[in-house]
Amino acid sequence: MITRELKLKPTKIQEKMIGDWLWNLTGVYNWGLRKIEQDAKDSIYYSKLEFMNLLANHGKKMGIPSHTLQGILLQVWTTWDRCFKKIAKKPRLKSVHNKLNSIPFPDSIPITRIKNNRIRIPVIGMIKYHKQEIPEGRIKQGRIIKRASGWYMQLTIDVKHVFKVKETEDRVGFDTGFEHLIVLSDGTKIANQRNYLKSQERLAQAQIGKRRKLSARLHERVANRRKDYNHKVSRSIVENYSEIYCTNDNLKSQSKRFGKSVNDAGINQLRRYLSYKSDNHSRKFVLVDSKNTTMTCSSCGALSGPSGLAGLSVRSWECGCGACHDRDINSAQVVLKIGLGSRLVSNGGVQCWI
Repeated sequence: MITRELKLKPTKIQEKMIGDWLWNLTGVYNWGLRKIEQDAKDSIYYSKLEFMNLLANHGKKMGIPSHTLQGILLQVWTTWDRCFKKIAKKPRLKSVHNKLNSIPFPDSIPITRIKNNRIRIPVIGMIKYHKQEIPEGRIKQGRIIKRASGWYMQLTIDVKHVFKVKETEDRVGFDTGFEHLIVLSDGTKIANQRNYLKSQERLAQAQIGKRRKLSARLHERVANRRKDYNHKVSRSIVENYSEIYCTNDNLKSQSKRFGKSVNDAGINQLRRYLSYKSDNHSRKFVLVDSKNTTMTCSSCGALSGPSGLAGLSVRSWECGCGACHDRDINSAQVVLKIGLGSRLVSNGGVQCWI
């Protein structure tokens, strides 16, 4: 499955109609949230299909496709299901500060007609979009999304995204960070663009001036640049290495301590891209426990490197065995060793690799 987004160019009438749909669907979403919450107090519960069909035959009255109403109710059911399973927090009602910004089309039938840079949307009709290539494959579902830069149609297509990869047996481990996005075990360092930190001054100006649309557009631009960069980095790694081993750092814990730097890097997003691209191209991608990788010598295995918060400022160090290490490259090399099955054992009180 791959996702493609088309930038729509609706007419004023079409844009007003889509806006009216969003308004009505916001009411449906809030009704669904309260329905499940109130009925649960009386021990009344719904299966997925039962809840999706609660508003059967209401689509014509509202001027909205019935499949779209089912898609919104499915979204509501899923959020409560995640809450009941304690995977997520209690869902909130949609409001001015928590807007519904998408319209689902869970069935592919209404959006299969794509011709001459136009896509058919039920009731609304044919809408123009900015020209781009769409991979050949069956469209499984779609979703209209409202962003600061305009309206988009997001298509989920049943096809694999495959690109040409190098015939190689090379294996690599890498360490993620903030100074550099990733550092490979062969010594390659890939820079961290720090898109959000670079745009902070402009964002502050927009927010102080209460220019909400500009602020939203700047946030969207930062997210797009991060996404584009992570796609390019992940593709480059998958193209050149047959086995990829990555540190499995606790990013949630790191973000609480270091905040913006962690979220700005988009390391979790990069991991996801590496994972699915590796699967599509028969590459091996493994997350490796990162415990003690910084302080372990990649040559002899001694735990002689910097550790703790105080050791973060130490970027290079020398082990007792005489090996001099760059902190990040050494960590990546240790990750590669662990990923390939090497392990540390104590021999007479001395750590060594086997």
